Amino acid sequence: MAISIASLRRQKSADPPRILLYGPEKAGKTTLAAEFPNPVFLQTEVGTGTLELDTFGKLETYGDVLDAIGALYENDHGYQTVVMDNVSALQPLIWAETGDRGDDKGNKKKRIEDFGYGKGYVYALAVWQEMLDGLNALRLERGMTVVMIAHAKTERFDDPETVSYSRYDIDLHEKARDLLKRDSDVILLLKPDVSIKTEDTGFNKTRAIAAGGRNVWMHCDSRPAYVAGNRYDLPEKILYERGKGYAVLAPHFPNTTPAAAAAEAAE
Repeated sequence: MAISIASLRRQKSADPPRILLYGPEKAGKTTLAAEFPNPVFLQTEVGTGTLELDTFGKLETYGDVLDAIGALYENDHGYQTVVMDNVSALQPLIWAETGDRGDDKGNKKKRIEDFGYGKGYVYALAVWQEMLDGLNALRLERGMTVVMIAHAKTERFDDPETVSYSRYDIDLHEKARDLLKRDSDVILLLKPDVSIKTEDTGFNKTRAIAAGGRNVWMHCDSRPAYVAGNRYDLPEKILYERGKGYAVLAPHFPNTTPAAAAAEAAE
């Protein structure tokens, strides 16, 4: 094709979003994901409480995960959202698959560390990408929103512009974590707020006590204390009210109107 100035056009993405949703235990991640339109869950970890979900059951191997994605791709269904719950528990399955495939010479490994010199985590990226390609096929060819749930962890961050500090990040090996971040349109931290109280312990000393807040927030933009971000001009943070989370997010997503989001949330 000949490229010229006349070939230029203004374009805006109309594809469904890819969302990486993470947070501490029992923050409400699965509950929020279940609010998305007609979701189906690919579960590598089971712990849904009282939620009723459409699921293939616990997927025990990486092959099971690919088979579930393939079933959604090849068969007719009415699901509009695919939820990977969760990628932190998927990681050991991917490592096992990586070891079974082996190195460049086909030498299989029992553990990801057995590749030596961190090479196993590099080999594993090809398996991660294979899974992401499957989810992206559901997104682009079946019109499904993709939600990937992950656990959170706190880790030291060495900031070149200031002193090191701790922050929330996705609980994955750093190479996989960076890959999933790049492949996501929204990185969302779901976390209750924390209030700090001081207590007098005597002898002119005090101690700080963290109390659990009543509000749960969807953090949509990065701050020093946590990783987040989005391509949809979402606000810095949004109050999460159970049953209303998707309705407040959806107007920012492509091809979703506020009225349609409200109607879906009410169903």
